[in-house]
Amino acid sequence: MTQWLLDRTFRSSAGEVRWAVLGEDSGAPPVVLLHGTPFSSYVWRGVARSLAGRHRVFVWDMPGYGASEKRAGQDVSLAAQAVVFGELLAHWGLAQPAVVAHDFGGCVALRAHLLHGVRYDRLALVDPVAMAPWGSPTYRLMGAHAGVFAQLPPDLHRALVREYVSSTSHPGLHPTVLDALVEPWCTEDGRPAFYRQIEQNDQRFTDEIEGRYGEIAPPVLICWGTQDSWTPVAKGHELAARIPGARLRLIEGAGHLVQEDAPAELAGALAEFLRAPGAGARG
Repeated sequence: MTQWLLDRTFRSSAGEVRWAVLGEDSGAPPVVLLHGTPFSSYVWRGVARSLAGRHRVFVWDMPGYGASEKRAGQDVSLAAQAVVFGELLAHWGLAQPAVVAHDFGGCVALRAHLLHGVRYDRLALVDPVAMAPWGSPTYRLMGAHAGVFAQLPPDLHRALVREYVSSTSHPGLHPTVLDALVEPWCTEDGRPAFYRQIEQNDQRFTDEIEGRYGEIAPPVLICWGTQDSWTPVAKGHELAARIPGARLRLIEGAGHLVQEDAPAELAGALAEFLRAPGAGARG
């Protein structure tokens, strides 16, 4: 398994956050990567290392995910994550970074920008949770009955999570990658955390901002796997039409977890976008 270590901590309003930074300050805009559910910053490891050749790249596990704190009663909603994101940017001293966000990380980045005034040099959204309706039937079932699912014996819980995570890839995940994504949800604190985050995240968090996508000023790139079975590519076309000047880049043969299905193509598209002129003060 590829080693991935978040060696720094930040005490946020929603719990301890683990984070790391890769690369040196070359004068190019710093880049912050946001993961989605049920993932962690681990899914960005290849892309982060690729981008770190030119940028300082910040990665973090959201509260309730990966190596970050997981506890009973924790607010891990999309609303809370957007607040934490703003806190982290202030902690890092990043006034206007480039942001790349996957899955519900897209909603987190959009909420921080539209509701909390966080400024971006530019924004790349990768198969984001942004347009209603969203959430697979399985996701909605687990969210509606989180208390029941949380009582599953550990072996059945692990089997459910493995099957669920496996469905994010079109060609299929490498076994060591699948293990790395599943394991944080199979510890004593990870099992209830898995259902907690699903229970707390619902469509109202995108409903609150969906009507404001026309206000987004920084350059936007939308990348979408054409074989995404979680969030159909039609949502990508719809989102691109809502955001002024947004470009849509389709990644053929990739499922929802584009970082694993087509890492080189995604890294290339992001690097090109990050090099392009035309950001700055519009953020």
